[in-house]
Amino acid sequence: MLHGVSDPLLPHPAAEGAVAVRLALEGEGALAGLAAPQRAFAAAQGFCGKAGQLVLCPGAEGALELALFGLGGRADAMAVRGLAARLPPAVYRIASAPEGLDAELTALAWALGSYRFDRYKKAPGQPRAELTVGAGVDLEAVRRLAHACQLARDLVNTPASDMGPLQLETVAREIAAAHGAEIAVSLGEDLLAAGYPAVHAVGRAADPARAPRMIELAWRGSEAGDAAPLVALVGKGVCFDTGGLDLKTSAGMRLMKKDMGGAAHALALGRLVMQADLPVRLVVLVPAVENAVSGDAMRPGDVLASRKGLSIEVGNTDAEGRLILADALTRAGEHAPQLTLDFATLTGAARVALGPEVPALFSDDEALAAALMAAGEAVRDPLWRLPLWPGYEEALDSEVADLKNDPDAWAQAGAVAAALFLKRFAPETGAWAHIDLMAWNPRNRPGWPAGAEAQTLRAAFALLQARYGGGARA
Repeated sequence: MLHGVSDPLLPHPAAEGAVAVRLALEGEGALAGLAAPQRAFAAAQGFCGKAGQLVLCPGAEGALELALFGLGGRADAMAVRGLAARLPPAVYRIASAPEGLDAELTALAWALGSYRFDRYKKAPGQPRAELTVGAGVDLEAVRRLAHACQLARDLVNTPASDMGPLQLETVAREIAAAHGAEIAVSLGEDLLAAGYPAVHAVGRAADPARAPRMIELAWRGSEAGDAAPLVALVGKGVCFDTGGLDLKTSAGMRLMKKDMGGAAHALALGRLVMQADLPVRLVVLVPAVENAVSGDAMRPGDVLASRKGLSIEVGNTDAEGRLILADALTRAGEHAPQLTLDFATLTGAARVALGPEVPALFSDDEALAAALMAAGEAVRDPLWRLPLWPGYEEALDSEVADLKNDPDAWAQAGAVAAALFLKRFAPETGAWAHIDLMAWNPRNRPGWPAGAEAQTLRAAFALLQARYGGGARA
């Protein structure tokens, strides 16, 4: 089920015996290092190093000899992500770059910008530009990060017809088999006996072939003993969301294949932790469901049980992600984790607040929130903290149950209210953070094609490396 990995990065010796096109990454106005003919040619094309400018310079025989790419006033390695998709197929090597430009981030940006999802295309895509990386770059660490992002994007891009709860389970089993992890799956009616009533309620209306399930992976690093810190990763796995009986419009349903984006991120991050052999104990929890419509669908006004014992009034069947996460977070708490991160494409309100490119971060742990924000800035994988504002707690009050899944209209802050709902079920040990992400690029641009996007995955991994050590930085 795991899709094949494509790799646009080459170790430096791969360029030996072949002519690699020189690539000059230039800051604004920084052309003094060019030879006079090239400087004249660049000037004739209007090149001055502005962000995103690209000029292809021919050699004496007319073949491409040098590519100039502008970084603008800020030498941001992630700008190179937009370059890889614009260059003609060839092998390139970076001949010059501004002082301080991070070589590993530059290589990673190239790999991220080279991503294509062409599984359903009749004809294969054109050959891609390839980059040789210098000896000082930990190529394997960069590749691990790029492949993790590719896995998350592939899972999200795959249509729901080929990416249901069973397929998510298959991916989890392949990850477990590859890295010696244990896996347990509770399926269909067995969810009730296993203590996952909310997961069952959300997914029970689906066809039996797409039955709901709780997927749990458990893994331990080679240097992690019984006392090693336990990290829990939780991902929302709604493989398609019709909205249930509170049916979405056709436009609202159009992108709902991506509603398992949280699960894709949790699985990809979990695999990355295993590949890097971080010295931790790891639990990955994925409640995988389809929010379908049938005679057995949950109804507005129903009162659901939860693993934690709290009763939940269903105010809106389209607020189903927080219901399955409630059971999953409760299960995470039973492991007494030192750190819990949950990922979910949870609310449109977060997109209204921050747009599609900046996921919302919620945490009641100041140190964790600050560390995640710093990690996101360091690896150019942004997220922004929103408050768990206690003044909105009563928006979750229900007259017939312990709480309800849709806040009163007066609260308005839908992303905050959803995070406050999850907080009721979050582990009581250690630190917890909830990340509300879009996992999608709504517009097409070089390096960021319209479609699935990996968000906060690299930031979260950087945080784990910083906290627990092990692995290689990239």
